[in-house]
Amino acid sequence: MLEPVPATVEAFEKLGRLGIEDVGEQLQQVASALATIIPECVGLSLTLVDDDITLTLAASSVQALPLDAVQYLDGGPCLDAVEQEQRLLVNDIESDSEERWSMFARASAVAGVQSSLSLPLVHDEQVAGGFNVYASEVDAFEGHVEEIALLLGAWGPGAVRDADLTFSSRLRAQEAPGTLARSADLDTAVALIAERERIEREAAAQRLYDSAARAGLPAEDVARTVIGIMLG
Repeated sequence: MLEPVPATVEAFEKLGRLGIEDVGEQLQQVASALATIIPECVGLSLTLVDDDITLTLAASSVQALPLDAVQYLDGGPCLDAVEQEQRLLVNDIESDSEERWSMFARASAVAGVQSSLSLPLVHDEQVAGGFNVYASEVDAFEGHVEEIALLLGAWGPGAVRDADLTFSSRLRAQEAPGTLARSADLDTAVALIAERERIEREAAAQRLYDSAARAGLPAEDVARTVIGIMLG
């Protein structure tokens, strides 16, 4: 069963206070239908580009949550699907993604995720965001792409129309970038990113903070993922 991660629960609660009460319930209904199609499904995320927020449902059995944040740091199929306005199926992440998205491939291996499907979310003929679906088996989505696209495509535009998430700039304020210096994990991750990307530590810290905020995760969680990928 896919359940909303803590930051997504908070987002649903804020939407409720704004009078938008059914987005969370609808997203969970979509997740249930998706799990029927793909029993190996372990994660579903909806990213809204303009609002810079990700709503995530995940199975408790795997640590799939940092995968969206890793993509914001180093690239990944969801970003490419949105930028290229096309579906992107990765049947075997380990073998198909190592050269193209090395951090995403390594994070997926740690999380026990072996395949993914990314779909752009189109609203009013413009790409408004994207869906990421993760599975614990290779080739889990093979033969089901059209069915999943219909399921998510039918729901997504309505969700974007009904859920004005502009309040979420908002969630970005949950952590100040200055907090990064107070954690050993955060400091280590910032140093690793700075060295890898050959950028200043301040810029590396901002990238880490931004990727965590966009994925709806605590920066410490993303930092530990980065450390595990780069030093593991």
